[in-house]
Amino acid sequence: MGTYAAVVLAGGAARRMGGVDKPAVPVGGRPMRDRVLAAVADATPRVLVGPVDAVPTGVRVVREDPPGGGPVAAAAAGLAVLDPETALVALLAADLPLLTRSAIGELLDQLTRVDPQPDGACYVDGDGRRQSLCGVWHVPALRAGLDRLAAERGGSLSGAPVRALLAGLVTREVPWSGDGPPPWFDCDTDEDVRRAEEWAR
Repeated sequence: MGTYAAVVLAGGAARRMGGVDKPAVPVGGRPMRDRVLAAVADATPRVLVGPVDAVPTGVRVVREDPPGGGPVAAAAAGLAVLDPETALVALLAADLPLLTRSAIGELLDQLTRVDPQPDGACYVDGDGRRQSLCGVWHVPALRAGLDRLAAERGGSLSGAPVRALLAGLVTREVPWSGDGPPPWFDCDTDEDVRRAEEWAR
């Protein structure tokens, strides 16, 4: 599939779960963020953005500016530490406990097998909603989006929505057709965690 990087966004207040450190909540005996990082074990580098103490070996931790500034500010912080030559990056939420390497491979394949290549590929759910933080993107396209958005917002990315970052990018929408649960399933509530636990058995 070629070399790619991974930026995993582990911030957020988890208000619907009582403000817990949501990415640290275990599913199948492992923190959700560790399960996401395992799905991109072959990425170089792997960057985790958020207030994290213990991480798997080889994972770099950075913080968004300002802390708690939201997913776009976190994405900017993660991209900022990538090598300038890095071409592809998996941009992922840290609460995707059902994500697998094969699901990432499908996105990479969908992104790179067509000519001309789109700016990115992300999953869509059964209702056609883009799961933007379960995608793989061309790094220059994301950096251009960040520059545009920063200019529009007077230099601040804090609080910007992901859809604003991706506005104007050519995105290949990928429905999940593999075996098992959808890799884009995120855990925003305790009930979501219970469902993920059932799937992970």
